[in-house]
Amino acid sequence: MAEWLYEAGIGENRAALVSRGVIWKARIELAGTRPQVGAICAARLADKSTGKVTLDQGGEALCDPLPKGITQGAPLKVKIVREAIPEPGRAKLPKAVPVPPEAPLGYGPDLLARITASDHPVRMLRPHEADALEEAGWSELLDEAYSGEIAFPGGALRMSPTPAMTLFDVDGAGPLEPLSIAAAHAVARAILRFGIGGSIGIDFPTLSSKAARNAVAEAIDAALPQPFERTAVNGFGFLQIVRRRTRPSLPELLHADPVGAATRAELRRLERLPPPVPATHMVDARIARRLAREPDWTETLARRMGGTVQFVTPKE
Repeated sequence: MAEWLYEAGIGENRAALVSRGVIWKARIELAGTRPQVGAICAARLADKSTGKVTLDQGGEALCDPLPKGITQGAPLKVKIVREAIPEPGRAKLPKAVPVPPEAPLGYGPDLLARITASDHPVRMLRPHEADALEEAGWSELLDEAYSGEIAFPGGALRMSPTPAMTLFDVDGAGPLEPLSIAAAHAVARAILRFGIGGSIGIDFPTLSSKAARNAVAEAIDAALPQPFERTAVNGFGFLQIVRRRTRPSLPELLHADPVGAATRAELRRLERLPPPVPATHMVDARIARRLAREPDWTETLARRMGGTVQFVTPKE
C-alpha cells in the first residue's frame, strides 16, 4: 500500500510517496516558503504595465488579469496560483489572479496539508526512528535530481532544467523503438517523481517510421497521468509536453541553492547520530559558512540533540 512519509526537517520539510520500498513522488518545502499556492493576499498595484503588485505580507507577484479600472497604487486582493520559480540570476515572481475584495485573507496549504488531503495515509517520521526515507532511496533520489543522470533498463536519461523548459536527452544501445518506448516511461516516472511542470522537452533517438513515433507518443500517454498537453514526436525525435506549473520542481530547488541543499542534508544526517553525540562536528567550509548565516538551523539542531553544537572545517 502506498503511503506518504513526512519529515519536519531543519530548514526544510520533506515528503515521499512510497510504495513497495520505491519513492514515486518526492517533495521538499523550504522553510519560510511564502506566498504559497492558494494564498489570498492583500496587495497594491506597483506597476500597471507589467501587472506587478506588492504584497502586504512582503514580496511581489505578477497579477493577470488586472481588475478593470484599477489605478497605480490602488489596493486589491489576489490569489496566488504559482509560487516563485528560482532561476539563475533571478527568480520568476509568483503569479496571481484578482479576487473579490470580500475574499478572506489566508495562507495557502503547506506540504503537510497537501499530502494529508491526498488519497494516501501519512506517516510522520522522527529522527530517533529507523530512517524510512533513506531505506526507500532518498539520497539516491536527490543525487538523480541534481545530477540529472537517470538510468533505466537499456538506457539512460540526462535531465537538464533550464529557464525555458526541462529537457530530457535519451541515450542507449539496441533497437531504437524499444529504447524510446522504455525512455518514455522513464521520463514520465521522473516527471511525477520530481514534480516537474511547465514545458518539458524530450529528445528521443530519430525514428524513421511514423508508426514508431506514434508508439512512443502513446507510451507517454499511458505512463503520464492527465492533465497535460503534448506534441507528436517530430522527424528529429523531439516531443514537447506542457503540464500545469504551480511550484518549483525538485531539480530546480536543488540547482538554485546547492550549498543550502547540502547543508540541510548534513543537518539531517547529524540529527540522526546515536548517542552519545559529539559537541563538535567537522563540515565542509561552504557548509560552515552557510550555517553561520542560518543561526536558527544550528539552534534547532542543538535543541533536537539535547546539547551544544559547534562546527569546524578541516583547516581548523
